[in-house]
Amino acid sequence: MKNAIVLLAEGFEEVEAVTPIDYLRRAGISVTIVAVSDSAADGSLSVKGARGITVNADALLYDILRQGQTAAYDAVIIPGGMPGAANIAASKEAGTLIKEMAAAGKFVCAICAAPAVVLAPLGLLSGKKFTCYPGMEEKVSNGKWTDERVAIDGAIITSRGAGTAGAFAVAIIGQMLGEAAGEKIAGAVLL
Repeated sequence: MKNAIVLLAEGFEEVEAVTPIDYLRRAGISVTIVAVSDSAADGSLSVKGARGITVNADALLYDILRQGQTAAYDAVIIPGGMPGAANIAASKEAGTLIKEMAAAGKFVCAICAAPAVVLAPLGLLSGKKFTCYPGMEEKVSNGKWTDERVAIDGAIITSRGAGTAGAFAVAIIGQMLGEAAGEKIAGAVLL
């Protein structure tokens, strides 16, 4: 079974987080929701999104790293939303996880503001084709921006925003399990 982590920090974009969680689970991928916010420092697994919706995480990022569990995951998914993406970018632990997964050739997936705010400062978009929320590409000096709904360059998968969350999730499934699996989920949800 394939495994993915979805990072949630206070102010995440709910659609960009929940859609991949839902679609990947429908496809049979195990998804662990991981709290990265300041509120998680006290052991709380509740993370509030940008629209006030609270999602309960399965684990704290600190615990995943401390227990050395990152090798068990095949993908990391980073929703956008502000200040959610900025909060992930500010987390040293999140940066460590994302860089470890990228170095191991795992899928690093980011949507909306997250490609520009999280991946670019980590050097993960250097020379890579990417997309993001319109206007955020100006923050990325060394990547190859495209206006496609979803951009795939090796193990880096990026997307534009809440309206592309379904296509983003299907692309991740397609890369992890094969195109037919992604198409099956797209058909099942009438995407």
